[in-house]
Amino acid sequence: MDMHLVDNIGAEDITQEPTRAGFGRGLVLAGKADKNVVALSADLTESTQISKFAEEFPGRFVEMGVAEQNLVTVASGMAAMGKVPFASSYAAFAPGRCWEQIRTTICLNDRPVKLVGSHAGVSVGPDGATHQMLEDIALMRSLPNMVVIAPGDSIEAEKATQAIATNGKPSYLRLAREKTAVFTTDTTPFEIGRAYVLREGTDLAIMATGTMTYQALVAAEKLAKDGINAEVVHVPTIKPLDVHTVTASAKKCGRVITVEEAQAAAGFGSAVAELLSETWPVPVKRIGMQDRFGESGKPNELLVQFGLDANHIAMQAHNWIERMPQYR
Repeated sequence: MDMHLVDNIGAEDITQEPTRAGFGRGLVLAGKADKNVVALSADLTESTQISKFAEEFPGRFVEMGVAEQNLVTVASGMAAMGKVPFASSYAAFAPGRCWEQIRTTICLNDRPVKLVGSHAGVSVGPDGATHQMLEDIALMRSLPNMVVIAPGDSIEAEKATQAIATNGKPSYLRLAREKTAVFTTDTTPFEIGRAYVLREGTDLAIMATGTMTYQALVAAEKLAKDGINAEVVHVPTIKPLDVHTVTASAKKCGRVITVEEAQAAAGFGSAVAELLSETWPVPVKRIGMQDRFGESGKPNELLVQFGLDANHIAMQAHNWIERMPQYR
């Protein structure tokens, strides 16, 4: 299947843009398509790019102030009245500060609130550990009824925003602060609940979510130079997982590496391991934050520091497959 990716993956001059910028564009399009789409912010309107919607539809935007519990409970009430609310903040604060209200007022009642957690992961950079949300995937995927999506780039974030506006379910959209490589195009497919094989391989499957998928693609190129044929599977929808694609890739390659810019414990990699333990057990190595918090620094320096850049992913994959046999 032609995934319609850009043709300069790995190039220094590849276009870069924050995923939150794609969200801002997508929300305006969703608002134009449905007059019931409304937006709420917790005093971070410009930073989360929900400002684009506020400028276009000022009568459908509510500034809640620094009150994340109110942000999500008011959004739930709006959803109960037939609106499609998008509630945005930094991921460290929502879901970080208001998880109980999300659980009780949104998920328990199955209200179609769209939670947008921006500035997730260590690539937040100099704001440091307090603002580098690493536990949100674990928190949100554990909630019944919640859909969890981590777009790979800004173009996919735009598509994902429009998709969750019409899915009728509580949904969490995970976004990054920093500019990251734009590797998809307008014609690259995106569908909630689907994973995509971006590169065919046979020696191992590298399954990545969010902006880590680009790092996985570059890592696969590096591994190929050493004669290792790595398959790359992009998994933008963490919940519900694409059982067929994930299982088929595991069967084909016999061993799996997962990559996420989040805690390895209970996150995306754990979701893949849980699934494969029931469908097709193979060795799974989880690359992510290993039971520690982030720290202040430049975004790219932090990815290197924590082994989340393409070079370190390739190095870890190389070392792991030398001692881990393929399971057929």
